Amino acid sequence: MVKPIVQKFETQQKRVDHYFVKPGDKIEVHTRIFEGSNLISGNKHRIQVFKGDVIAIKNGRNNNRTTITVRKSSGGFGVEKIFPLHSPMIEKIQLVNRGKVRRAKLYYQRLRKGNAAKIKPKNIW
Repeated sequence: MVKPIVQKFETQQKRVDHYFVKPGDKIEVHTRIFEGSNLISGNKHRIQVFKGDVIAIKNGRNNNRTTITVRKSSGGFGVEKIFPLHSPMIEKIQLVNRGKVRRAKLYYQRLRKGNAAKIKPKNIW
């Protein structure tokens, strides 16, 4: 059971502009990165972009703790990042294209390399 104080804080942070994300989509996640010695009051920050395919959405869409798993191939290695959907560290999420998939969890993509790892784009999105 979630305590009322935590629940109130989570509902304040809830965002409604990220609900278009689906598994198979190629997206760009713009994340705010703070630099400097003091992370809390550090005023220097930059935006880092992580571009990849959404392979999973966990904890449902209507939950405050929803996370998305984004996978990309970098230098021949697969790199995965898990982003909390309602995090204040996420500046924005841009949709590059929709993917043509038939599953909700695309964990089989981890076994694929090269052209086999590509997800076909939908014609109309």
